[in-house]
Amino acid sequence: MSFVPPGTGWPDDPATAETPVAQDPADVRRLAATSRTLAELTARQSVCRACPRLVAWREEVAQVRRRAFADETYWGRPVAGWGDERPRLLIAGLAPAAHGGNRTGRIFTGDRSGDWLFASLHRCGLATQVASTHAGDGQRLIGARMLASVRCAPPANKPAPEEKAACFPWLAREVELVAPSVRVIVALGGYAWQALWPALKEAGYTLPRARPPFGHGVEAGISYGGTPVTLLGCYHPSQQNTFTGRVTARMLDDVFSRACHLMV
Repeated sequence: MSFVPPGTGWPDDPATAETPVAQDPADVRRLAATSRTLAELTARQSVCRACPRLVAWREEVAQVRRRAFADETYWGRPVAGWGDERPRLLIAGLAPAAHGGNRTGRIFTGDRSGDWLFASLHRCGLATQVASTHAGDGQRLIGARMLASVRCAPPANKPAPEEKAACFPWLAREVELVAPSVRVIVALGGYAWQALWPALKEAGYTLPRARPPFGHGVEAGISYGGTPVTLLGCYHPSQQNTFTGRVTARMLDDVFSRACHLMV
């Protein structure tokens, strides 16, 4: 088996053997729209098979594995949203890493980007532990929730346009379900920034007529049901960005400290 079957005991697995499986984009739209709760939605996200290229890649990676993790079992499934069910802060990224979330079963967990991210969240009082290595490791977000614009690890970290479109209903519905409590949204990287705007519109947010371009520390005022919400841009803590100094620990802390201030 090149992936963890749902309901077989993986820590925090949201699905069971009875969870309905999306086999194509039409199924994704239907199953997302009819998910009444986060638990139902995340279960359905975690077993999706709507994009053949992504399914083949995530399962190939899970079977071949990286040498450093050769003795580990890989999750090998879509990575669902994770964290507080009534978050005041929503953190959005692009997609799981092939040997990160695709291995650990939790977004931003088990890779160097996640190391930077969780360390900053911990310093800012948004995570209980300084690092996150695996689902079930005791890590917990405080008033925050994480999700990805695309739920499967894509080859070369580049989902195709049709794969982004197929995954969009999962994103929009999750944003909608948590919207009543959210006060701040942080987009990690330009793609997450671009993907969030249509998802926010679909979820019922009121958006400005002019969409500001993405940048580190950029703020956009939006609202939900008349309640002000702030969308914050943040450079992604990818190895390329952290190795070159484009992103520093202080830069991440500045964004999440600002988020904490706005959450109050």
